[in-house]
Amino acid sequence: MGLLTILKKMKQKEREMRLLMLGLDNAGKTTILKKFNGEDVSTISPTLGFNIKTLEHKGFKLNIWDVGGQKSLRSYWRNYFESTDGLVWVVDCADVLRLEDCRQELSSLLLEERLGGATLLVFANKQDLPGALSKEAIREALALDDIKTHHWCIIGCSAVTGENLLAGMDWLLDDIAARIFTTD
Repeated sequence: MGLLTILKKMKQKEREMRLLMLGLDNAGKTTILKKFNGEDVSTISPTLGFNIKTLEHKGFKLNIWDVGGQKSLRSYWRNYFESTDGLVWVVDCADVLRLEDCRQELSSLLLEERLGGATLLVFANKQDLPGALSKEAIREALALDDIKTHHWCIIGCSAVTGENLLAGMDWLLDDIAARIFTTD
């Protein structure tokens, strides 16, 4: 293998991103991942461990880890932190009763040293449901304006209709790329 081939392989490798998708159970993480990948979202069951999808988007190879959000699984989240470039936090905007739990979980995640460099995208999901809180209300409930340790953005979306999923992922990839990759 020549030097040029090795350099090209390294260049391809560096166009890879590791994204971690977390949130409380039933927030819509798996639905977002499947919808973004063009898969059927009519039957989704709770994630009892994790799903990994590798997709190509905007010239990047994305390794997306979707980890179950049930209370019994949250202690295992830390096993997935290593080398994470972007954290996608999914919020069920129609589940008002668990917003404080959601805020606490996100706050403790952001204290994790191994997620220190990660860009944060908050998907305010289920905007299509009646009674769903707006992204502004979610921003306030999660105290996002207090986050000074991470680049972050909140985007209102619907995993079922696909509304704003692309916009959110594009913002995330642009932010990570600006931070990690040098331009040619």
